[in-house]
Amino acid sequence: MFAEFRASEALLEGHFLLSSGRHSGHYLQCARVLMDPMRASRLAGALAAKLPRELRKRIAKVVSPAMGGIIFGHEMGRALGIEAMFVERPDGIFGLRRGFTLAEGEEVLLVEDVITTGLSSREAILAIEQAGGKVIAAAALVDRTGGKVDLGVPFYPLLALEFPTYAEDEVPAELAAIPAVKPGSRTKP
Repeated sequence: MFAEFRASEALLEGHFLLSSGRHSGHYLQCARVLMDPMRASRLAGALAAKLPRELRKRIAKVVSPAMGGIIFGHEMGRALGIEAMFVERPDGIFGLRRGFTLAEGEEVLLVEDVITTGLSSREAILAIEQAGGKVIAAAALVDRTGGKVDLGVPFYPLLALEFPTYAEDEVPAELAAIPAVKPGSRTKP
């Protein structure tokens, strides 16, 4: 699956300020890998196939966080044959809008494009629970933590990588010498 990122030139190298506020020498621009609808469909199909059969049977809805998760969440909904919706945070806090609703206790699969620290995922899970849903698992195209993240539910990434990330005061000199860019969708950490 890593070949799909290379083929779409989605793996960037340089100095990046991540949505989490941490710095990295690598950035996965999932929008590039997902811009090809057939590739996005293949990746979602591969991830759906990784989910245990019993879990797949229980999922009633797919919910993803806006912005980055929308495309992949939609493709996961297609792969699983269920509806997909998204939470968004126009005022800084995730919530369902646009007429999206969840029935009380409705079982949900949270779908992300990339998980770096899990903070956004945990915020999205809270919003889903506040809307009445029950997140029974999470899935992502990429887990940047290399399997270290704990979301409080079973987590299924298609690709697990561990690129080092650094706090502002930990950035190595060779990385600090390169101007940091913020290629993601969130302008504030």
